[in-house]
Amino acid sequence: MTNVMIIGGGSGMGLALARTVLADGMDVTIVGRSADRLAVARTELERTGRGRVDTVPADIGREEDVAGLFARVKRVEHVAVTAADATGVYGRTTGVATAAARTIVDTKLLGAWLVGKHGAGRVTGSITYTSGINAYRPNGSNTIVAAVNGALASLAYGLAVELAPVRVNVVSPGWVDTPIWDQLGMDKQAAFAELAGRLPARRIGTPDDIAQAFVSVMRNGFITGTVLHVDGGHRLT
Repeated sequence: MTNVMIIGGGSGMGLALARTVLADGMDVTIVGRSADRLAVARTELERTGRGRVDTVPADIGREEDVAGLFARVKRVEHVAVTAADATGVYGRTTGVATAAARTIVDTKLLGAWLVGKHGAGRVTGSITYTSGINAYRPNGSNTIVAAVNGALASLAYGLAVELAPVRVNVVSPGWVDTPIWDQLGMDKQAAFAELAGRLPARRIGTPDDIAQAFVSVMRNGFITGTVLHVDGGHRLT
């Protein structure tokens, strides 16, 4: 049995979460599509953490991969899903390729559903998904992303009832400085500086901010069917 499985744990918020739980001595399984990236992450984690690290290459958008993942792990206390593929999904709806839209639906929404489907009976504590601020503050250039993130809340509500007493929640970050921004072809630092000036928190989020939110949801046995917003007050601006 592993304490925490992190799907999308090879980089960004997922990797930060792996560091956090390993520091507490938990055993962690990190999952991702790139075996090379997982190997690099494992080397780093084993150098800095106290728990055991395992890696499993898998694509959350493929049912056979998710089924095989849970068959291999067998029992897991907590599952966190941070995986996403945002390639080509930002821009006006008329300019977004349908294939790109299907990819984010497959990886972020149907993949999350597959975790609930194949994790049933194997997850003993909690499942936590990752949505995002665009579900609550769409801006005209992120509509399909907003739709997927919004749907994750409804998925969590349904699974919280269906899989009880396993708890199912969503962490909804605001803007966080992670490698996913490098896929978007924008001036990241200029955008971050502009938004930070408007946020009540007066800064952009870090992966560690989000990792701490995941841990708080995992540890609190009375939180289920809930969306935890970790956005620096973005919904208020």
